[in-house]
Amino acid sequence: MRTQTQASPNKLSGKVALVTGASRGIGAAIAQRLASEGAAVAITYSSSPQQAEQVVSSIRRDGGQAIAIRADAADPKAVVNAITHTVQSLGKLDILVNNAAIAAMAPIDEFKMEDYERSIAVNVTSVFVAVKEAAKHMKSGGRIITIGSVNSDYVPVPGLSVYALTKGAVASFTRGVARDLGPRGITVNNIQPGPVDTDMNPASGAFADTMRTYMASGRYGKVSEVAGLVAYLASDDAAFVTGANIKIDGGFSA
Repeated sequence: MRTQTQASPNKLSGKVALVTGASRGIGAAIAQRLASEGAAVAITYSSSPQQAEQVVSSIRRDGGQAIAIRADAADPKAVVNAITHTVQSLGKLDILVNNAAIAAMAPIDEFKMEDYERSIAVNVTSVFVAVKEAAKHMKSGGRIITIGSVNSDYVPVPGLSVYALTKGAVASFTRGVARDLGPRGITVNNIQPGPVDTDMNPASGAFADTMRTYMASGRYGKVSEVAGLVAYLASDDAAFVTGANIKIDGGFSA
């Protein structure tokens, strides 16, 4: 009789991951999940050094290896330096998670040009720069994962046009880069969360009751649920998944 084998708790043992914008929320949960599965993890932050160090400390307390790197995602040089620092400090780069992002909201005729430019810089240009630089270091089996948004193709409320623009760009970029890097054995995927309970978008916030009415599940997502999907895409189990834009939204866009 065949016995069922249990999943290894260290599927990512020996791997090195960089998670951008990981001092809190979804990014912190991703970093901690990848570390729990055996990866050495570098995280970036822009303005929250204490929170970043708390994430690093929590990983180290659990026996993992982690470092924090200050890097403003709006600065291409800082993004390149973060990847270089990761490789120099941890020896290589196997997994890149583009998590850093901002969400500016306003009606299109009131949207400030400086907010538009920063949105493009953080949500689009930083992803391009990070992928371009990471590809120089990755070998076959490399994983590139971007945290996009369900708003790339579903925008249920006004004021999100520029945010949707940036996340739509990420979705298209994912499909194109998957073609570029597929022959090298590197997968490229984009995770598209719906409303997730974070300090920036709490399940008890002003818009929460309205958002829940759009969701088949009737609840906000958990950061651990997004992190779980990242861990799957980063593992060998997902070697045949690439160029995908995967929604994790509790039926928000159903």
